[in-house]
Amino acid sequence: MLSFRSPIPHREPTAATTREPEPTRQLRVHVSEKWRNFVVANWHLGFTAFGGPPVHFQIFHTKFVDKLKWIDEQMYQELFALCQGLPGPASTKMLFCINSIHGGFLSGFLAFCIWCLPGAVGMYTLSLGVSKIGETMPSPVYALLSGLNAATVGIIALAAVQLSEKAITDQMSRILVFLGGAVGMLYSALWFFPVLMFAGGVGTVVWDYRWLHNFIKKFKKQRVENQESQEVITSPPPIPDDTPSITSSSTTRQRRQNTDHPILPVSTSPEPPTTPPSFTPENQLLTWRTGLFVIAAFFTTFVTVMVLRGTLKTPPLPYSVFANLYLAGTIIFGGGPVVIPLLRDYIVGEGWVSSRDFLLGLAIIQAFPGPNFNIAVYLGALAVRNGNGSMPKEVGAMIGFFGMFTPGIVLAAGVMGLWSTIRKRRWTVSFLRGVNALATGLVYTAVYRLFQTAVLDEEYSGGRELGIDPFWVAVTATSFVGGRWFGMPPFLAILIGGALGVAWWGAVKA
Repeated sequence: MLSFRSPIPHREPTAATTREPEPTRQLRVHVSEKWRNFVVANWHLGFTAFGGPPVHFQIFHTKFVDKLKWIDEQMYQELFALCQGLPGPASTKMLFCINSIHGGFLSGFLAFCIWCLPGAVGMYTLSLGVSKIGETMPSPVYALLSGLNAATVGIIALAAVQLSEKAITDQMSRILVFLGGAVGMLYSALWFFPVLMFAGGVGTVVWDYRWLHNFIKKFKKQRVENQESQEVITSPPPIPDDTPSITSSSTTRQRRQNTDHPILPVSTSPEPPTTPPSFTPENQLLTWRTGLFVIAAFFTTFVTVMVLRGTLKTPPLPYSVFANLYLAGTIIFGGGPVVIPLLRDYIVGEGWVSSRDFLLGLAIIQAFPGPNFNIAVYLGALAVRNGNGSMPKEVGAMIGFFGMFTPGIVLAAGVMGLWSTIRKRRWTVSFLRGVNALATGLVYTAVYRLFQTAVLDEEYSGGRELGIDPFWVAVTATSFVGGRWFGMPPFLAILIGGALGVAWWGAVKA
Protein backbone atom coordinates (compact mmCIF):
# COMPACT_ATOMS: atom_id res chain seq x y z
CA MET A 1 0.00 0.00 0.00
CA LEU A 2 1.05 3.54 -0.65
CA SER A 3 1.36 5.77 2.33
CA PHE A 4 1.23 9.52 2.22
CA ARG A 5 2.89 11.82 4.70
CA SER A 6 0.85 14.57 6.07
CA PRO A 7 1.97 17.98 4.82
CA ILE A 8 4.07 20.16 7.10
CA PRO A 9 1.77 22.55 8.82
CA HIS A 10 2.21 26.23 7.92
CA ARG A 11 3.40 28.38 10.80
CA GLU A 12 3.21 32.16 10.95
CA PRO A 13 6.58 33.86 11.66
CA THR A 14 6.92 34.85 15.23
CA ALA A 15 9.04 37.56 16.85
CA ALA A 16 11.62 34.93 17.78
CA THR A 17 11.99 33.69 14.18
CA THR A 18 12.11 37.20 12.60
CA ARG A 19 14.60 38.67 15.05
CA GLU A 20 17.72 39.95 13.23
CA PRO A 21 21.06 38.32 14.08
CA GLU A 22 22.86 39.81 17.04
CA PRO A 23 25.98 40.92 15.09
CA THR A 24 23.79 42.73 12.54
CA ARG A 25 21.83 44.46 15.27
CA GLN A 26 25.02 45.55 17.05
CA LEU A 27 26.43 46.89 13.79
CA ARG A 28 23.25 48.85 13.09
CA VAL A 29 23.28 50.31 16.60
CA HIS A 30 26.97 51.20 16.26
CA VAL A 31 26.43 53.00 12.94
CA SER A 32 23.42 54.84 14.31
CA GLU A 33 25.36 55.91 17.40
CA LYS A 34 28.32 57.04 15.28
CA TRP A 35 26.22 59.33 13.11
CA ARG A 36 24.33 60.67 16.10
CA ASN A 37 27.62 61.61 17.76
CA PHE A 38 28.81 63.17 14.51
CA VAL A 39 25.74 65.40 14.22
CA VAL A 40 25.84 66.42 17.88
CA ALA A 41 29.54 67.34 17.63
CA ASN A 42 29.39 69.33 14.37
CA TRP A 43 25.96 70.79 13.69
CA HIS A 44 26.43 74.02 15.68
CA LEU A 45 30.03 74.90 14.76
CA GLY A 46 29.09 76.72 11.57
CA PHE A 47 26.75 78.96 13.58
CA THR A 48 28.82 79.62 16.73
CA ALA A 49 32.52 79.57 15.74
CA PHE A 50 33.29 83.28 15.56
CA GLY A 51 36.67 84.95 15.52
CA GLY A 52 38.52 83.49 12.53
CA PRO A 53 40.99 80.59 12.21
CA PRO A 54 43.02 81.20 15.41
CA VAL A 55 39.88 80.99 17.52
CA HIS A 56 38.58 78.04 15.51
CA PHE A 57 41.69 76.03 16.34
CA GLN A 58 41.15 76.65 20.03
CA ILE A 59 37.48 75.67 19.75
CA PHE A 60 38.42 72.42 17.97
CA HIS A 61 40.99 71.60 20.63
CA THR A 62 38.50 72.08 23.44
CA LYS A 63 35.81 69.99 21.75
CA PHE A 64 37.64 67.18 19.98
CA VAL A 65 40.68 66.75 22.25
CA ASP A 66 39.58 67.76 25.74
CA LYS A 67 35.89 66.76 25.71
CA LEU A 68 35.19 64.17 23.03
CA LYS A 69 38.75 62.75 22.87
CA TRP A 70 38.42 61.88 19.20
CA ILE A 71 42.16 62.54 18.81
CA ASP A 72 44.97 62.99 21.33
CA GLU A 73 47.17 66.04 21.92
CA GLN A 74 50.01 64.79 19.73
CA MET A 75 47.72 64.07 16.78
CA TYR A 76 46.13 67.51 17.17
CA GLN A 77 49.51 69.24 17.08
CA GLU A 78 50.51 67.23 14.00
CA LEU A 79 47.28 68.10 12.20
CA PHE A 80 47.63 71.75 13.17
CA ALA A 81 51.09 71.92 11.64
CA LEU A 82 49.97 69.94 8.59
CA CYS A 83 46.98 72.20 7.92
CA GLN A 84 49.10 75.31 8.32
CA GLY A 85 51.75 73.89 6.00
CA LEU A 86 49.24 73.13 3.20
CA PRO A 87 47.54 75.83 1.13
CA GLY A 88 43.91 76.73 1.62
CA PRO A 89 41.61 77.41 4.59
CA ALA A 90 43.49 76.22 7.66
CA SER A 91 40.64 75.74 10.14
CA THR A 92 38.40 74.15 7.50
CA LYS A 93 41.10 71.58 6.67
CA MET A 94 41.55 70.93 10.38
CA LEU A 95 37.87 70.10 10.90
CA PHE A 96 37.84 67.98 7.74
CA CYS A 97 40.86 65.95 8.87
CA ILE A 98 39.60 65.42 12.43
CA ASN A 99 36.23 64.09 11.27
CA SER A 100 37.83 61.99 8.52
CA ILE A 101 40.17 60.31 11.02
CA HIS A 102 37.32 59.65 13.43
CA GLY A 103 34.58 58.59 11.02
CA GLY A 104 35.91 58.25 7.48
CA PHE A 105 35.86 60.31 4.31
CA LEU A 106 32.09 60.81 4.25
CA SER A 107 32.13 62.20 7.79
CA GLY A 108 34.88 64.64 6.84
CA PHE A 109 33.02 65.84 3.75
CA LEU A 110 29.73 66.30 5.62
CA ALA A 111 31.52 68.16 8.42
CA PHE A 112 33.02 70.45 5.78
CA CYS A 113 29.55 71.21 4.38
CA ILE A 114 27.99 71.80 7.80
CA TRP A 115 30.91 74.04 8.74
CA CYS A 116 30.92 76.23 5.63
CA LEU A 117 27.31 76.55 4.51
CA PRO A 118 25.89 78.85 7.25
CA GLY A 119 28.51 81.53 6.68
CA ALA A 120 28.39 81.04 2.92
CA VAL A 121 24.64 81.56 2.86
CA GLY A 122 25.04 84.65 5.03
CA MET A 123 27.70 86.16 2.75
CA TYR A 124 25.57 85.44 -0.31
CA THR A 125 22.62 87.20 1.34
CA LEU A 126 24.89 90.16 2.07
CA SER A 127 25.89 90.37 -1.59
CA LEU A 128 22.22 90.72 -2.57
CA GLY A 129 21.87 93.96 -0.64
CA VAL A 130 25.31 95.53 -0.99
CA SER A 131 24.86 96.57 -4.61
CA LYS A 132 21.70 98.50 -3.66
CA ILE A 133 23.23 100.76 -1.01
CA GLY A 134 24.93 104.08 -1.67
CA GLU A 135 28.59 104.97 -1.49
CA THR A 136 28.40 105.61 2.25
CA MET A 137 26.54 103.89 5.05
CA PRO A 138 24.83 105.34 8.12
CA SER A 139 27.17 106.33 10.92
CA PRO A 140 25.76 103.76 13.43
CA VAL A 141 26.62 100.96 10.99
CA TYR A 142 30.27 102.03 10.93
CA ALA A 143 30.29 102.11 14.73
CA LEU A 144 28.74 98.63 14.86
CA LEU A 145 31.34 97.21 12.47
CA SER A 146 34.18 98.87 14.39
CA GLY A 147 32.96 97.34 17.64
CA LEU A 148 32.75 93.90 16.03
CA ASN A 149 36.30 94.22 14.67
CA ALA A 150 37.69 95.47 17.98
CA ALA A 151 36.21 92.51 19.86
CA THR A 152 37.57 90.15 17.19
CA VAL A 153 41.09 91.48 17.76
CA GLY A 154 40.85 90.57 21.44
CA ILE A 155 39.55 87.08 20.66
CA ILE A 156 42.34 86.39 18.17
CA ALA A 157 44.94 87.69 20.63
CA LEU A 158 43.61 85.30 23.27
CA ALA A 159 43.71 82.42 20.80
CA ALA A 160 47.33 83.29 19.96
CA VAL A 161 48.28 83.10 23.64
CA GLN A 162 46.47 79.79 24.16
CA LEU A 163 48.00 78.23 21.04
CA SER A 164 51.45 79.40 22.14
CA GLU A 165 51.08 77.65 25.48
CA LYS A 166 50.69 74.34 23.62
CA ALA A 167 53.18 74.97 20.79
CA ILE A 168 56.09 76.03 23.03
CA THR A 169 57.79 72.93 24.39
CA ASP A 170 61.43 74.06 24.59
CA GLN A 171 63.74 76.96 23.83
CA MET A 172 63.76 76.26 20.10
CA SER A 173 59.97 76.36 19.73
CA ARG A 174 59.87 79.54 21.83
CA ILE A 175 62.32 81.20 19.46
CA LEU A 176 60.33 80.07 16.42
CA VAL A 177 57.04 81.44 17.79
CA PHE A 178 58.73 84.79 18.35
CA LEU A 179 60.31 84.82 14.90
CA GLY A 180 57.03 83.87 13.22
CA GLY A 181 55.21 86.79 14.82
CA ALA A 182 57.98 89.36 14.40
CA VAL A 183 59.12 88.54 10.88
CA GLY A 184 55.55 88.05 9.66
CA MET A 185 54.71 91.62 10.62
CA LEU A 186 57.76 92.99 8.79
CA TYR A 187 57.32 91.18 5.48
CA SER A 188 54.14 89.77 3.94
CA ALA A 189 54.94 88.49 0.42
CA LEU A 190 52.96 85.38 -0.53
CA TRP A 191 56.01 83.22 -1.13
CA PHE A 192 57.47 84.21 2.24
CA PHE A 193 55.06 82.32 4.51
CA PRO A 194 55.59 78.79 3.14
CA VAL A 195 59.35 79.36 3.01
CA LEU A 196 59.29 80.60 6.61
CA MET A 197 57.36 77.56 7.87
CA PHE A 198 59.62 75.19 5.94
CA ALA A 199 62.68 76.84 7.50
CA GLY A 200 61.13 76.41 10.95
CA GLY A 201 60.61 72.70 10.32
CA VAL A 202 64.20 72.25 9.19
CA GLY A 203 65.40 74.18 12.23
CA THR A 204 63.67 71.85 14.68
CA VAL A 205 65.00 68.76 12.87
CA VAL A 206 68.54 70.09 13.21
CA TRP A 207 67.88 70.97 16.85
CA ASP A 208 66.24 67.68 17.85
CA TYR A 209 68.92 65.55 16.21
CA ARG A 210 71.59 67.69 17.91
CA TRP A 211 73.67 68.10 14.77
CA LEU A 212 74.81 71.57 15.74
CA HIS A 213 75.27 70.50 19.37
CA ASN A 214 77.77 67.83 18.41
CA PHE A 215 79.56 70.14 16.00
CA ILE A 216 79.91 72.85 18.64
CA LYS A 217 81.01 70.32 21.23
CA LYS A 218 83.76 68.98 18.97
CA PHE A 219 84.86 72.50 18.07
CA LYS A 220 85.07 73.53 21.74
CA LYS A 221 86.91 70.34 22.67
CA GLN A 222 89.47 70.91 19.92
CA ARG A 223 90.03 74.48 21.06
CA VAL A 224 90.62 73.34 24.67
CA GLU A 225 93.11 70.72 23.52
CA ASN A 226 94.95 73.31 21.45
CA GLN A 227 95.15 75.66 24.43
CA GLU A 228 96.49 72.88 26.67
CA SER A 229 99.10 71.93 24.05
CA GLN A 230 100.21 75.53 23.91
CA GLU A 231 100.50 75.62 27.70
CA VAL A 232 102.66 72.47 27.71
CA ILE A 233 105.02 73.97 25.12
CA THR A 234 105.47 77.28 26.95
CA SER A 235 105.67 75.86 30.48
CA PRO A 236 109.07 74.93 32.07
CA PRO A 237 110.03 71.21 32.15
CA PRO A 238 108.58 69.33 35.12
CA ILE A 239 110.70 68.27 38.08
CA PRO A 240 111.35 64.49 37.86
CA ASP A 241 110.94 63.86 41.59
CA ASP A 242 107.60 65.67 41.80
CA THR A 243 105.44 62.76 40.71
CA PRO A 244 102.35 63.79 42.73
CA SER A 245 102.23 67.14 40.89
CA ILE A 246 102.15 65.36 37.52
CA THR A 247 99.34 63.13 38.69
CA SER A 248 97.49 66.17 39.99
CA SER A 249 97.96 67.96 36.67
CA SER A 250 96.62 64.97 34.73
CA THR A 251 93.66 64.69 37.06
CA THR A 252 92.94 68.39 36.68
CA ARG A 253 93.13 68.14 32.89
CA GLN A 254 90.77 65.17 32.86
CA ARG A 255 88.35 67.00 35.14
CA ARG A 256 88.39 70.01 32.81
CA GLN A 257 87.63 67.84 29.83
CA ASN A 258 84.80 66.06 31.59
CA THR A 259 83.16 69.20 32.94
CA ASP A 260 83.55 71.33 29.83
CA HIS A 261 80.15 72.49 28.52
CA PRO A 262 77.85 70.72 30.96
CA ILE A 263 74.76 71.88 29.03
CA LEU A 264 75.57 69.67 26.05
CA PRO A 265 74.80 65.93 26.27
CA VAL A 266 77.66 63.55 26.86
CA SER A 267 76.39 61.08 24.27
CA THR A 268 76.90 62.01 20.64
CA SER A 269 74.13 59.78 19.32
CA PRO A 270 71.00 61.59 18.13
CA GLU A 271 67.98 61.51 20.40
CA PRO A 272 65.00 62.54 18.30
CA PRO A 273 61.47 62.49 19.65
CA THR A 274 59.81 59.17 20.12
CA THR A 275 57.77 57.67 17.32
CA PRO A 276 54.08 58.65 17.52
CA PRO A 277 51.36 56.09 18.16
CA SER A 278 50.21 54.02 15.21
CA PHE A 279 47.74 55.42 12.69
CA THR A 280 45.28 52.59 12.29
CA PRO A 281 44.14 51.68 8.74
CA GLU A 282 40.45 51.88 9.63
CA ASN A 283 40.90 55.56 10.48
CA GLN A 284 42.92 56.28 7.36
CA LEU A 285 41.21 58.58 4.88
CA LEU A 286 42.79 57.16 1.71
CA THR A 287 45.51 54.66 0.88
CA TRP A 288 48.90 56.07 0.02
CA ARG A 289 48.48 55.12 -3.65
CA THR A 290 45.12 56.85 -3.83
CA GLY A 291 46.58 59.83 -2.01
CA LEU A 292 49.35 60.16 -4.57
CA PHE A 293 46.79 59.89 -7.37
CA VAL A 294 44.61 62.63 -5.83
CA ILE A 295 47.58 64.98 -5.45
CA ALA A 296 48.77 64.32 -9.01
CA ALA A 297 45.25 64.84 -10.38
CA PHE A 298 44.91 68.13 -8.54
CA PHE A 299 48.15 69.54 -9.91
CA THR A 300 47.14 68.40 -13.40
CA THR A 301 43.90 70.34 -13.19
CA PHE A 302 45.67 73.31 -11.65
CA VAL A 303 48.17 73.50 -14.51
CA THR A 304 45.34 73.17 -17.04
CA VAL A 305 43.35 75.99 -15.47
CA MET A 306 46.39 78.26 -15.29
CA VAL A 307 47.43 77.57 -18.89
CA LEU A 308 43.95 78.42 -20.14
CA ARG A 309 43.93 81.50 -17.94
CA GLY A 310 47.11 82.77 -19.56
CA THR A 311 46.43 81.78 -23.18
CA LEU A 312 42.77 82.71 -23.72
CA LYS A 313 42.55 86.26 -25.04
CA THR A 314 38.94 86.95 -24.04
CA PRO A 315 37.90 84.24 -21.57
CA PRO A 316 34.33 84.28 -20.23
CA LEU A 317 33.94 86.29 -17.06
CA PRO A 318 32.78 83.31 -14.92
CA TYR A 319 35.87 81.36 -15.95
CA SER A 320 38.17 84.30 -15.19
CA VAL A 321 36.66 84.69 -11.73
CA PHE A 322 36.96 80.95 -11.07
CA ALA A 323 40.58 80.85 -12.29
CA ASN A 324 41.63 83.77 -10.09
CA LEU A 325 39.97 82.32 -7.00
CA TYR A 326 41.32 78.84 -7.78
CA LEU A 327 44.80 80.32 -7.98
CA ALA A 328 44.30 82.20 -4.72
CA GLY A 329 43.09 79.06 -2.93
CA THR A 330 46.17 77.18 -4.14
CA ILE A 331 48.92 79.63 -3.21
CA ILE A 332 47.55 80.85 0.12
CA PHE A 333 49.41 79.60 3.21
CA GLY A 334 48.40 80.64 6.70
CA GLY A 335 44.62 80.71 6.40
CA GLY A 336 42.11 83.56 6.34
CA PRO A 337 44.23 86.51 7.55
CA VAL A 338 46.59 86.05 4.60
CA VAL A 339 43.95 85.64 1.89
CA ILE A 340 42.48 89.12 2.27
CA PRO A 341 45.23 91.20 0.58
CA LEU A 342 45.55 88.63 -2.22
CA LEU A 343 41.83 88.69 -2.99
CA ARG A 344 41.99 92.46 -3.09
CA ASP A 345 44.52 92.25 -5.93
CA TYR A 346 42.79 89.43 -7.81
CA ILE A 347 39.20 90.74 -7.55
CA VAL A 348 39.27 94.48 -6.91
CA GLY A 349 42.37 94.91 -9.07
CA GLU A 350 40.50 93.37 -12.02
CA GLY A 351 37.69 95.91 -11.64
CA TRP A 352 35.04 93.31 -10.84
CA VAL A 353 34.23 94.59 -7.33
CA SER A 354 34.58 98.13 -5.97
CA SER A 355 36.94 98.90 -3.12
CA ARG A 356 34.01 100.03 -0.94
CA ASP A 357 32.16 96.74 -1.40
CA PHE A 358 35.32 94.75 -0.72
CA LEU A 359 36.01 96.55 2.56
CA LEU A 360 32.40 96.14 3.63
CA GLY A 361 32.61 92.40 3.04
CA LEU A 362 35.92 92.29 4.92
CA ALA A 363 34.36 93.97 7.95
CA ILE A 364 31.32 91.71 7.92
CA ILE A 365 33.24 88.44 7.51
CA GLN A 366 35.09 89.13 10.78
CA ALA A 367 31.76 89.00 12.58
CA PHE A 368 30.44 85.96 10.72
CA PRO A 369 30.87 82.42 12.02
CA GLY A 370 32.77 79.81 10.08
CA PRO A 371 35.78 80.22 7.78
CA ASN A 372 36.98 83.59 6.49
CA PHE A 373 37.25 82.01 3.03
CA ASN A 374 33.48 82.43 2.78
CA ILE A 375 34.22 85.95 1.60
CA ALA A 376 34.86 84.32 -1.80
CA VAL A 377 31.11 83.60 -2.03
CA TYR A 378 30.38 87.28 -1.54
CA LEU A 379 33.05 88.41 -4.02
CA GLY A 380 32.11 85.81 -6.63
CA ALA A 381 28.45 86.84 -6.55
CA LEU A 382 29.29 90.54 -6.91
CA ALA A 383 31.95 90.00 -9.58
CA VAL A 384 29.77 87.91 -11.88
CA ARG A 385 26.74 90.14 -11.37
CA ASN A 386 28.62 93.38 -11.98
CA GLY A 387 30.39 92.07 -15.07
CA ASN A 388 27.44 90.22 -16.59
CA GLY A 389 24.09 91.53 -15.52
CA SER A 390 22.18 88.67 -17.12
CA MET A 391 23.88 85.98 -15.05
CA PRO A 392 22.29 85.17 -11.67
CA LYS A 393 24.29 85.79 -8.54
CA GLU A 394 23.85 82.19 -7.44
CA VAL A 395 26.25 81.12 -10.19
CA GLY A 396 28.89 83.59 -9.05
CA ALA A 397 28.47 82.49 -5.43
CA MET A 398 29.02 78.83 -6.35
CA ILE A 399 32.02 79.74 -8.52
CA GLY A 400 33.56 81.61 -5.60
CA PHE A 401 32.87 78.79 -3.14
CA PHE A 402 34.31 75.96 -5.22
CA GLY A 403 37.20 78.04 -6.53
CA MET A 404 38.47 78.92 -3.05
CA PHE A 405 37.76 75.74 -1.08
CA THR A 406 38.53 72.97 -3.61
CA PRO A 407 42.37 73.22 -3.63
CA GLY A 408 42.83 73.04 0.13
CA ILE A 409 40.34 70.22 0.75
CA VAL A 410 41.61 68.08 -2.16
CA LEU A 411 45.24 68.46 -1.10
CA ALA A 412 44.35 67.72 2.53
CA ALA A 413 42.57 64.52 1.47
CA GLY A 414 45.54 63.42 -0.64
CA VAL A 415 48.12 64.13 2.04
CA MET A 416 46.06 62.34 4.67
CA GLY A 417 46.31 59.25 2.48
CA LEU A 418 50.09 59.44 2.86
CA TRP A 419 49.98 60.37 6.51
CA SER A 420 49.92 56.86 7.96
CA THR A 421 53.31 56.26 6.35
CA ILE A 422 55.18 59.53 6.71
CA ARG A 423 54.15 60.21 10.31
CA LYS A 424 56.06 57.10 11.44
CA ARG A 425 59.31 58.78 10.48
CA ARG A 426 61.00 60.35 13.48
CA TRP A 427 62.10 63.39 11.53
CA THR A 428 58.47 64.06 10.55
CA VAL A 429 57.54 64.73 14.17
CA SER A 430 60.44 67.14 14.55
CA PHE A 431 59.68 68.89 11.27
CA LEU A 432 56.00 69.42 12.10
CA ARG A 433 56.91 70.75 15.53
CA GLY A 434 58.79 73.59 13.86
CA VAL A 435 56.01 74.26 11.38
CA ASN A 436 53.55 74.33 14.27
CA ALA A 437 55.63 76.90 16.17
CA LEU A 438 56.06 79.17 13.11
CA ALA A 439 52.36 78.96 12.29
CA THR A 440 51.48 79.90 15.86
CA GLY A 441 53.72 82.95 15.56
CA LEU A 442 51.87 84.01 12.42
CA VAL A 443 48.68 84.26 14.48
CA TYR A 444 50.22 87.29 16.18
CA THR A 445 50.73 88.73 12.71
CA ALA A 446 46.98 88.41 12.11
CA VAL A 447 46.35 90.31 15.35
CA TYR A 448 48.61 93.13 14.19
CA ARG A 449 47.08 93.42 10.73
CA LEU A 450 43.50 93.52 11.95
CA PHE A 451 44.52 96.01 14.64
CA GLN A 452 45.73 98.35 11.88
CA THR A 453 42.43 98.38 9.93
CA ALA A 454 39.70 97.62 12.47
CA VAL A 455 38.02 101.06 12.85
CA LEU A 456 35.68 102.17 10.05
CA ASP A 457 33.93 105.52 9.61
CA GLU A 458 32.63 107.82 6.87
CA GLU A 459 35.97 109.53 6.34
CA TYR A 460 38.22 106.45 6.43
CA SER A 461 36.20 103.62 4.88
CA GLY A 462 39.47 101.78 4.28
CA GLY A 463 39.96 101.33 8.02
CA ARG A 464 42.18 102.83 10.71
CA GLU A 465 44.07 101.45 13.68
CA LEU A 466 42.31 100.79 16.97
CA GLY A 467 44.60 103.22 18.75
CA ILE A 468 42.84 106.13 17.07
CA ASP A 469 40.49 106.10 20.05
CA PRO A 470 41.20 104.46 23.44
CA PHE A 471 37.61 103.23 23.56
CA TRP A 472 38.25 100.63 20.84
CA VAL A 473 41.32 99.37 22.68
CA ALA A 474 39.14 98.97 25.78
CA VAL A 475 36.67 96.90 23.74
CA THR A 476 39.55 94.68 22.62
CA ALA A 477 40.73 94.29 26.20
CA THR A 478 37.18 93.44 27.30
CA SER A 479 36.90 90.52 24.89
CA PHE A 480 40.38 89.29 25.82
CA VAL A 481 39.80 89.44 29.59
CA GLY A 482 36.28 88.02 29.29
CA GLY A 483 37.52 84.99 27.38
CA ARG A 484 40.71 84.51 29.38
CA TRP A 485 39.46 84.67 32.95
CA PHE A 486 35.64 84.61 32.83
CA GLY A 487 34.96 81.93 30.23
CA MET A 488 33.12 84.24 27.82
CA PRO A 489 32.40 82.39 24.54
CA PRO A 490 33.66 84.10 21.35
CA PHE A 491 30.23 84.74 19.84
CA LEU A 492 29.11 86.53 23.02
CA ALA A 493 32.26 88.66 23.01
CA ILE A 494 31.55 89.60 19.37
CA LEU A 495 27.99 90.64 20.19
CA ILE A 496 29.10 92.68 23.19
CA GLY A 497 31.70 94.44 21.03
CA GLY A 498 29.06 95.40 18.47
CA ALA A 499 26.73 96.67 21.22
CA LEU A 500 29.54 98.73 22.74
CA GLY A 501 30.25 100.23 19.32
CA VAL A 502 26.66 101.36 18.93
CA ALA A 503 26.66 102.71 22.51
CA TRP A 504 29.83 104.69 21.70
CA TRP A 505 28.12 106.21 18.67
CA GLY A 506 25.10 107.20 20.79
CA ALA A 507 27.29 108.82 23.46
CA VAL A 508 29.91 110.50 21.26
CA LYS A 509 28.71 110.93 17.67
CA ALA A 510 24.99 111.40 18.16
